[in-house]
Amino acid sequence: MRILVWFSLLLAFSTTAVNAQEEPVSTLSFDEYLNMVQQNHPLARQAYLIEQTGEAKLLKARGGFDPKVEVDFDQKVFKDTEYYDLLNATFKIPTWYGIDLKAQFEQNEGYYLNPQNTVPEDGLYTAGISASLGQGLWINERMATLRQARFYREQARADLQLAVTNVLYEASLAYFNWLREYQKVLLYQRFLENTTERFVGIKTSALSGAIPLIDTTEAKISVQSRELSLQEVRLDYQKAKLELANYLWLGNNIPVELQDDIYPEGELSDVISKTLQITDFDLADFQIDTHPKMRSLDYKVQALEVEKRLKANKLLPVIDVNYNFITSEPRNLNSFYTQNYKAGLRFSMPLFLRKERGDLQLAKLKLQDGEFDLINTRLTLQNKIRAVNTELEVLNEQQELVEDLVINYTTMLEAELRKYEVGESSIFLINSRELKLIDSQLKAIEVTNKLYKTKAQLFKTLATIPEFDQE
Repeated sequence: MRILVWFSLLLAFSTTAVNAQEEPVSTLSFDEYLNMVQQNHPLARQAYLIEQTGEAKLLKARGGFDPKVEVDFDQKVFKDTEYYDLLNATFKIPTWYGIDLKAQFEQNEGYYLNPQNTVPEDGLYTAGISASLGQGLWINERMATLRQARFYREQARADLQLAVTNVLYEASLAYFNWLREYQKVLLYQRFLENTTERFVGIKTSALSGAIPLIDTTEAKISVQSRELSLQEVRLDYQKAKLELANYLWLGNNIPVELQDDIYPEGELSDVISKTLQITDFDLADFQIDTHPKMRSLDYKVQALEVEKRLKANKLLPVIDVNYNFITSEPRNLNSFYTQNYKAGLRFSMPLFLRKERGDLQLAKLKLQDGEFDLINTRLTLQNKIRAVNTELEVLNEQQELVEDLVINYTTMLEAELRKYEVGESSIFLINSRELKLIDSQLKAIEVTNKLYKTKAQLFKTLATIPEFDQE
């Protein structure tokens, strides 16, 4: 009878390896899951607005160089008397430097018309330029705005990578947690089946008098303990499942509910590296200056440099000049004589320049702050990438160790079962060996989960948006 009991115990234990190879009915692969997150999750789609904002700001800045048409019309009539009728139409073309091309048409009439507004009956035409010879010649507001908008667009593209990467990283952690809790559920389900079959065999043997009845109590305690543990991990699995559902969306902002018959992908070690595109990462060849965070800060510093140049330009005096040829016969180019012209000059300059000097000092401080941030970020990123890379190496070693640990505890349990066969062991010792095996398998699950998360951390640190196959 003792041989029969031992055979039942070994049979129950062997179901662990068999059930471990069973595949779930339907799986949500890691690649498919991240592709869905990147395409449909509101936070991922919101991140793409950053790039669109950069394009919109650049378009707005280019508007400062759009040609402009202006028409001014004033009229006054009082007691059947037309005091004046003034029409002034202007076409202006701004250029890159502080020079504007301008064409103008004036037609004025009226009983009380100001003499300086008197023009020929068919109107007066002017064509000329206006230029800033002091402030605004080499850089002005519209030039600075356009340059900064270009830098902001490139900065926005780098920030987009960081934002999307962060969403995919958080989604990956949710998937890994879901997988970890699912593996725990499978583990305790298998061992509950083992202890239940063991209890049945021991009870049968005890009733026949082959073994003491106290052994049935030991076996029953094991069954109850496994049932309690299984309920706990099932609760954790449901929580992880709901957390994962936060990242599942359809294209029309419709959340997706994860069905009960869908399970995570099993072995992910190679899948993660391929999906997150970190397989070929080499720390020795990595160029830190190509990192999106470094590029973002570099564009920010360049934009601050433009602002500093603009503030420095404000120290120059305002010297605006304009010169316009005048004619009443625009179709005849020979009618533009140099002696017929309108010209002007405007000069202004603060005596102490305190506001201007203060603005320049603030711009220099902001630039220094940005440069310090760039230097600090470079070192921080380098150290963070080294740390994650080192952690990956250690976790790979730990995974090998814990796998050997599971094998050794399995061997110890099998040996204890053989000793029980010849009457040199007890159910208590078998349960103790089995608990050690369960702990080692739980440890293996945790180490593997930590390895997955560290790979995701490397992906987040590198901030490279993966490319998925679009079907």
